[in-house]
Amino acid sequence: MSIVNFDKCPLCGNQVLPVGKPFTNSKQSTVIAKPSSFQIHLLLDNLRSTLNVGSIFRTANCAAIDHIYCCGTSPTPSHTKFLKSGLTSEETVSWSYHRNALEIIDDLKRKGFDICSLEVTCQSSSLFTQISTLKSRNDVLLVVGNEVSGIDPGILDLSDSIVFIPMLGSKTSLNVSIAAAIGIYVKRFSLTNSNFKV
Repeated sequence: MSIVNFDKCPLCGNQVLPVGKPFTNSKQSTVIAKPSSFQIHLLLDNLRSTLNVGSIFRTANCAAIDHIYCCGTSPTPSHTKFLKSGLTSEETVSWSYHRNALEIIDDLKRKGFDICSLEVTCQSSSLFTQISTLKSRNDVLLVVGNEVSGIDPGILDLSDSIVFIPMLGSKTSLNVSIAAAIGIYVKRFSLTNSNFKV
């Protein structure tokens, strides 16, 4: 194992001296208020990767998601690998584990939630087209599914809408954590008052 000397340039070997102020990431001084009064919950249907789940939790924190349901085989924050991508987001995001996602969906439908599944099917419409036609102002449950097999067909049958993210390149899908992030932010800000300012 080689030791890197940070005092010398690795190309020319000359002495390296610090110049100017040290770089720091900008930080917001205050946490902005949640942008809408509508609840957005997220259901993870049989995900496989703990790193994907951790990344989704971190995005959920940033977008002020109200609750995450880890269902079926989906790892939870108690997994040892969660911290690597979750970065302690489980401490600020409400979550619970459930074996049967259909029971959760049935309960939320009775409470008036709109069930929106993020999946490519023959009945899917574009997530971005749906924004312009969105009339509902109900609470929303966004469902994302298994990295290989997608969302359980039983969940799709109970969904009020099924949406997909258009692909412009040669690949036909995104990583589930990236897809979830797009869906989360589109849902969050499509239910937001247009006067909301960051």
